Amino acid sequence: MLPSLAAWCYRRRRLVVVGWIVVLIGINVLAQSAGGHLLKTFSLPGTESQRAFDVLKKDFARAGDTGYLVFKSTAPDGIRSSVVVDEIEKKLAPALRKEKHVVSVVTPYGRAGAGFISSKGNIAYAEIQFDVQSNDVPIALASHMRDVVSHANSSSLQVELGGSMFTDQKQPASEAIGILAAVLILLVAFGSVLAMGLPIMTALFGIGTGLAIVTLLARFTDVPSFAPQVTAMIGIGVGIDYALFISTRYREALHEGLDPQQAVVHSIDTSGRAVLFAGGTVVVSLMGLFLIGVSFIRGLAIGASLAVLLVMAAAVTLLPAVLGFVGHTIDKLALPTAKRPKPADQTIWARWSRTIQRRPWPVAIGGLVILLVLAIPALGLRLGVADAGNDPTKLTTRRAYDLLSEGFGPGFNGPLLVVSEVHSPGDVAAMSRVADAIAKTPGVAHVSPVIPSTNGKAVFMQVVPKGSPQDESTTQLVHRLRDSVVPETANGSTLQVHVGGYTALGVDLADTLGQRLPYMFLAILLLSFILLTVVFRSLLVPLKAVIMNMLSIGASYGVIVAIFQNGWLKSLVGIGKEGPIEAWVPMMLFAIVFGLSMDYEVFLLSRIKEEYDRDHDNATAVAHGLAKTARLITAAAAIMICVFGSFVLSDLRVLKLIGFGLAFAVFIDATVVRLVLVPATMELLGDRNWWFPKMLEWVPRIHIEGSAAPAVGEPTREPEPEPALGS
Repeated sequence: MLPSLAAWCYRRRRLVVVGWIVVLIGINVLAQSAGGHLLKTFSLPGTESQRAFDVLKKDFARAGDTGYLVFKSTAPDGIRSSVVVDEIEKKLAPALRKEKHVVSVVTPYGRAGAGFISSKGNIAYAEIQFDVQSNDVPIALASHMRDVVSHANSSSLQVELGGSMFTDQKQPASEAIGILAAVLILLVAFGSVLAMGLPIMTALFGIGTGLAIVTLLARFTDVPSFAPQVTAMIGIGVGIDYALFISTRYREALHEGLDPQQAVVHSIDTSGRAVLFAGGTVVVSLMGLFLIGVSFIRGLAIGASLAVLLVMAAAVTLLPAVLGFVGHTIDKLALPTAKRPKPADQTIWARWSRTIQRRPWPVAIGGLVILLVLAIPALGLRLGVADAGNDPTKLTTRRAYDLLSEGFGPGFNGPLLVVSEVHSPGDVAAMSRVADAIAKTPGVAHVSPVIPSTNGKAVFMQVVPKGSPQDESTTQLVHRLRDSVVPETANGSTLQVHVGGYTALGVDLADTLGQRLPYMFLAILLLSFILLTVVFRSLLVPLKAVIMNMLSIGASYGVIVAIFQNGWLKSLVGIGKEGPIEAWVPMMLFAIVFGLSMDYEVFLLSRIKEEYDRDHDNATAVAHGLAKTARLITAAAAIMICVFGSFVLSDLRVLKLIGFGLAFAVFIDATVVRLVLVPATMELLGDRNWWFPKMLEWVPRIHIEGSAAPAVGEPTREPEPEPALGS
C-alpha cells in the first residue's frame, strides 16, 4: 500500500500540494470562527474539592471569579494615607469598575472591606468581582487593566493585580526559536539549503493543521490553556524528525543511482514504514493518558495525538509530492563545507561501535551507572500544583503574590474553603465547633467566622494555612483536616463537611494522578513490548528496549526533581524558587518520552535488523546499523533538544518544566542509551537478540523495513508527467 501511495503522490504532486494548502487554510479559518475556549482552570468530578465547589456554586452563587488589586504604601500613614486613599478610591477603583465584565470593586475603605488591611497597615487589597470565570476574561481586557494599574505606581505606592485572569499570556516565540535552531542543525547535517527546507516545510504544514484542530477540539472537550504550546513542541519535534528520516533515505537512494520516482517509492517503503510505526507508538503512548480519567488530560492527549498523526500524514503524502518537484536538485544550493557521505564502514560511528563491541561489559556498566545516579533524586518526587510564587518577578501576578504573603502570610494566597450543606437547625452551631477545632490545628494561621448562605441552606468558612499553597505542609494540613479534625468534630451532627478551594483541588489532582500513574505506565509498557515483539520477532530486543526507555525516563525525572523541586541549579532554567512537580507532568513526560524513545529504537533496530537478515552476523549488523543511523539519530535528537529546550525561555513554569524534561530525556536517550547501551548490550547478547520461541511462530509478521531497492536502471512503472524542479 505504501509504495502505491508514494507513487500516486509523486505523480499527482500538484494536486497533493494544493490539497494540503487548502486543508491548512480552511481548517485554520474554521478554527478562528468556530473554535472553543482553552481552560485556565480544571475540575475533578468525584473528589472532595469538587463537591465543595458544587455546594458553593449552588448556594453561594456568584456570576464569575474574583481578582485582586493589591497595594503597598511606604507613606508615614501607610495604606490610610490621604494620598493613597485618593489614588485608590477616586482614581483606580472607579476606573476598574468601568471595565467590561467587572461587577464590583470592593476596597478596604468601606465596611465590606474592613479586613482587607494588613496588621502593619502598609499592605491592603481590593476585590475585583467579574461576571465571568477567569478563563473567559478577554486577554485584551486583562492587558488593559494591567496597563491602567501600572500607571498608579509611584515612589511611595506599589500597585499590582493578582488572580489567574491577570496572568500575562504573552510568551517568547519558543516555536520560532526552536525552528531556527532546527534550520541550523539541518544545514550542518544535510549541507544543502534545499534539503534542509523539506523537513521544516513538512513539519510546519502538519503542525499548522494540528494547532487549528486543537482549537476546534476545545469546543467539544476540556483543553488546557498550555495545550497549543505542548502540541507545537511535540509536533514540530517529531515532524522535522520524520521528514528528516525519509529525506535522508531518498538522498541515499539517489546516490545509489535510482531515479527520483524510484527513490521516493523506496524511501517511503522503508523509512516511511518506520515513521508510521514510530509515530504510532507515540500516539499509543499518548492515548495511555486516557487511563488517568481526567478531562483536561484527555483533551491534551487528543490534541497532541492529532498533531503527531497529521505530521505523519504530511511525511508520507506531502513530502513525496514535494520530492517530485525537487528531483535530483535536492543537493543543489549546497554549503561550501558540504561533503559526500562516506561508506558506512568508514564513518566515525562504525569505529565507535567497534570500540564499544571490544569492551561491552565496562561500557554497559558505565552507562547503567550514569542513568541510575541521575535517577536517584526521582525517589523524592512530590506531585502538586505550583502557585504564582514560582512566576518571574517581572509579572504583576507574582508581585501581588509576594505582597499578599508579606502582609497576610503565604497561606492567604490559597485559602481552604470548608463547606457544608445545612440539614437541621443545629448544623450552624456544629459548624462553629468545627471552626474552633480547625483554628487549634497545627499549620492553621487563621479561620474566618462561619458564613451562612442567603438561602440558609449552606455554610462555609475560610481557613488560611501557615504555608503557601504549594508547600508540603499545606498538603499535609488538607489531609489532616479531612481525615481526622473534621470527621471527629462533626460527628453526631448531620453536617457533610467538604474541605475544598483551589489549593485543595491541587492536592486532589496530585493524589488522583499519583494513584493512576502505575496503571498508565503498565499499559504503555505492555503494549509497547507487544508491538516491538511483533515487529522484530524477538523477546529480548523488546524487553531491553522497554528497560532502557524506563531508565532514560527515570534519569529525566531525577533531573527535573533536582532542579525544579530541590532547587539545584534553578537559575539555569530561570525559576524563582523551588516547588512541587506539576502533577500532570510526569505522566505526560512518560507518554511523550517513551513514544519518542521508541522512535529512535525503531529507526536504529530496523536498520540493524536489515543488516542482520542479510548475513546473520550480529556484530557486523550492529556496527553497520549504528553507522547508518547514528548521524541521523544525533541530528534528529539535536533538533528535538533545541525545539523542546526553547520552551525553557517561557515565563510559565509548567512549560519550562516539561520543555526541560523532554530536552534532557531526548539527550540522554540519544547519547547514553542509543549510542552506548544499545550497541554494548546487543554485543553481549549476540545472536540471542533475535531469539524467538517456536510456540509464538503464529504471531503475524509486520515488516517495517520494506522491500529492497529496485535495481539501478530498472524503469519506473509509470511515466513522469511533470518535470523536476530545475530540469
